[in-house]
Order: sequence, then structure tokens, then C-alpha cells
Amino acid sequence: MNRRPVDIAFSPSVKAAQQRKGSRGAYAAMEMGNTIDPNLAAFIAQVRSFYLATASADGQPYIQHRGGPPGFLHVLGERALAFADFKGNRQFISTGNLAENPKAFIFLMDYAHRQRVKIWGSARVVESDAELERRLMPEGYRARAEQVILFDVEAWDANCPQHIPQMFHADDVQQAIEQRDGRIALLEQEIATLRSTQ
Repeated sequence: MNRRPVDIAFSPSVKAAQQRKGSRGAYAAMEMGNTIDPNLAAFIAQVRSFYLATASADGQPYIQHRGGPPGFLHVLGERALAFADFKGNRQFISTGNLAENPKAFIFLMDYAHRQRVKIWGSARVVESDAELERRLMPEGYRARAEQVILFDVEAWDANCPQHIPQMFHADDVQQAIEQRDGRIALLEQEIATLRSTQ
């Protein structure tokens, strides 16, 4: 029997919990995506950060933040993502976990638009591939690639904005302020011109 994408997230234990707590009926016919459609690709292209979850062979979970300029998380195909893994604190917990347990999870959050996307799959680390690192490195970004992480998508879901606080990236706020200030300056100039002709 082929597993549906939703069955990856909704294991028998999850379904039992849903049944016990009264939500199973609402989720029984739910479907999730298993390929990256144009809407998801556009969402991913704007991402400035995400969380990568892995677990050790004995199930000890670990979540690592990854950040960079928009577009640093690349869509390589309808079921493949990749990113240059920038040199950081060199603990290599995610790297070690993926060496013994390829199951992984990506959590994407867009606070400005109060949207979140969850992606289940498996991942692997690619080391010493300078050409792939070069291809995935954001242009002009001040970081060094330690390695590359390739992520195979098995299922994904975008869910409700409930309880997501609305927050904005500092660069976006600065741009909005500069646009507002520029508009104010133009209006003040127009007012000064009108006053001088009276």
C-alpha cells in the first residue's frame, strides 16, 4: 500500500490522538503536497531563515536555525531543496545526525504575512563539492560554505496563521521608512512651491 503524503505526518499514533481528542474527522480526508508547486517555490524564494530539524539514531531531536539572504534556500526540482551550509559554530550536530538518520524536517515561517510551511523529508550532507557550493552560495553574501545540504521532499503543508505574531524584517521596515520619508519630502517641496506662487 502506498503511503499518502499526509500519512508521513499523521502516523497511527497521531491519528489515535486525533481520534481521542475529537479532531480526526476534520483531518481524515486531508491531503498534503509532495511536490514543490509554483506557490511553494515563490514562498521559498523569499525566505530569509528557516529551522532544520534532525534526530540522532536513537531519536534525540535537534533543531538548527539557518539564515541568509532571500533565495539562499534553493528549489532544485519538484521534490528537491538545497542550501550552502555556512561555516558556523562547528558543533556539527545536524551533520552527525544526518550521517546516522536521514529523516529531516524544515520549518519555514513568514512573520510579516503570518504564514508557515512545514516540509517533511530526508536530507544528506555533501562535502568537498566546490562547484555545487559555488552554485548555491548567495552572490555577495559574506559567509563561507562549509558543505551543502540536499533535502528530498516527501510531504509539505501550509497551515493557519492562528497565534503567529506579525513581525517585520528590519530591512523591509527601513525601506518602507525611506519611501515614506521620500514621499514626505516631495510633498513638502510641492507645498513650498505653492506657497511661493501665492
